[in-house]
Amino acid sequence: MSARRALITGITGQDGSYLAENLLEKGYEVYGMVRRRSTESAERIAHILDRVEIVHGDLLDQFSLVRMLEKVEPNEIYNLAAQSFVPASFREPVLTAEFTAVGVTRLLEAVRHVDPKIRFYQASSSEMFGKVRETPQSENTPFHPRSPYGVAKVYGHWITVNYRESYGLFACSGILFNHESPRRGYEFVTRKVTNAVARISLGLDDHVMLGNLDARRDWGFAGDYVEAMWRMLQQDTPGDFVIATGETHSVEQMVSLAFAHVGLDWNDHVRIDPSLVRPAEVDLLVGDPSLANEQLGWKAKTTFAELIGMMVDADLRQLRRNARVLEVEKEMREAETSSS
Repeated sequence: MSARRALITGITGQDGSYLAENLLEKGYEVYGMVRRRSTESAERIAHILDRVEIVHGDLLDQFSLVRMLEKVEPNEIYNLAAQSFVPASFREPVLTAEFTAVGVTRLLEAVRHVDPKIRFYQASSSEMFGKVRETPQSENTPFHPRSPYGVAKVYGHWITVNYRESYGLFACSGILFNHESPRRGYEFVTRKVTNAVARISLGLDDHVMLGNLDARRDWGFAGDYVEAMWRMLQQDTPGDFVIATGETHSVEQMVSLAFAHVGLDWNDHVRIDPSLVRPAEVDLLVGDPSLANEQLGWKAKTTFAELIGMMVDADLRQLRRNARVLEVEKEMREAETSSS
C-alpha cells in the first residue's frame, strides 16, 4: 500500500514546519507549496528538506493551483499559507484579503475541479472572534473580527463551510488560538519578548519596547497544535474545531515569566510605546477546546510556563551560537592578517 500524500501550503512557516515533521513521522509523503518568486526563508525546514518535495503554486493564481494539484495528486491538503501578521494587515488590507481570504476560494475551487475526494484543512483563527461575544469562545461563538486579518480569516472560514455544504467536500477548519514556538517570527510579540530577554540577559541590549500589556491571549505550543490539524482530517465526517488550551494569560504575565526565566525583573527593562497598540485592539481571547478533547481525543500538552521557557532557551542558544560563529570568523581574519 502506497504512503498517503499530503500537500502543505505555507510549509516554510512555523506551523508548516511542525506539521511536515509530524506527517513524516506518520509515514506520509510530504509536498510543500511555495511561490515561485517568494523570498521567504526555508530555514525552518532546512533539516527536512531532503525528505519533502517542494512544488510551486500561488494563492493569487488559480491555474497554478490546478496544475500543482494535478501534479501532486494529494490525499490531504493543509492550507496554512496566509498573510498572518495582524499589524501588517492594517497596512496592507487588500493584499491580506487576496491571500488570506480569496486565496482559500481559489484553492477550494482547484480541489473541486481536480479531485473532490481530497481532504482539506483550512487554518482559521481565534482573531475571527475579535470583540468577543462570550467567554470562553467555542465553535458556536459569533465572530466579530477587529482587524483586516481577522475579517479575511472569517471569509476563509465560511467559504470552507460553504464548499463543504454545497459540494460535499471533506473540508475542515481549525479555529486555532495563539500558538507559539522557537520558530515563531520575530514580529510576533512572544518571540519579540523572548529574543529581547535573551539579548538583555547576555548584555546585548538594555530594554524592549512593547504596546498593550493588558491584552490577554490563550497561548499554546505550535508543535502540539499541528497534531489536532491531522486528527481533523482522519474523522468520519468533516467539522470545525476550536484548538486551544482553555487558559488565558496577559502580555504582562508572559513578559514577567520570560524575564524571570533568566533571573531578571521585567520592570527594569520594558518600555511602553503607544504606537505599538493596534487601531482596534482585541482584549481577551480564550478558547473552549471541549469538542476537540471529546471528538478528536486532542489536548494541549505543553504548559504556558514551559512554552515561554522553551522559547527563551532557544533564543539564548541561537545568540550564543551566532556569537561563536562571529568569534571564529574574527580569529580566522586575524590569523590571515598575521600570516600575510
